[in-house]
Amino acid sequence: MKITARLATLAFISLLAGGQVFASDVDELTAMLHEFLAAADEEQAHARFWAEDLVYSSSAGLRLGKSDIMAGFEITDDTDDAAGEPPAIIYTGEEVDVRVYGDTAVVAFKLVGTPTNESDEEGILYYFNTGTFLKRDGVWKVVAWQATKIPAAEE
Repeated sequence: MKITARLATLAFISLLAGGQVFASDVDELTAMLHEFLAAADEEQAHARFWAEDLVYSSSAGLRLGKSDIMAGFEITDDTDDAAGEPPAIIYTGEEVDVRVYGDTAVVAFKLVGTPTNESDEEGILYYFNTGTFLKRDGVWKVVAWQATKIPAAEE
C-alpha cells in the first residue's frame, strides 16, 4: 500500500513538473512572437526567428523559404534612403493561442499591421497567422508559416 501511495505521489509530482515546463514553453513562445513582431523590420529578428528549412505561405499566395525572406533585406539595404526612420507599418499580435506538443508547437494569432503614416489610405491591416515551431537543440524556430489576410469589414 505504501508503494502504491508513493508511486501515485511521484506520478502527481511528475505531472506538475511537466505542466511547469509546458507553461514555460508557452511563455517563451509568446514572448518570442511579440519580440519578433516588435522588430519585424530588422534583419536580425528574421535570422533568429525562422528555421533554415522554413516553408512560408504568404497571404499573397507566394511560397517562400528563409533565404527568400533574408534576400529581401539585401534589396532593401541597397535601395533604402530612409535609414533610421520608423518602419512604414508596426506589427502586433492579438488573440495569441500557443499549443505545445513536446518539441513541436503551433502558434496562432491575429496579426495587426498599423501604418505609421496617418495619411495611409489602406488603414490598419489584419491577418490570421499560424506558425509551426520546432525546438531543436533547446531553441525554438519556425519551420512553417501560413498568413491569411482578413478582409476589411463591409460598411
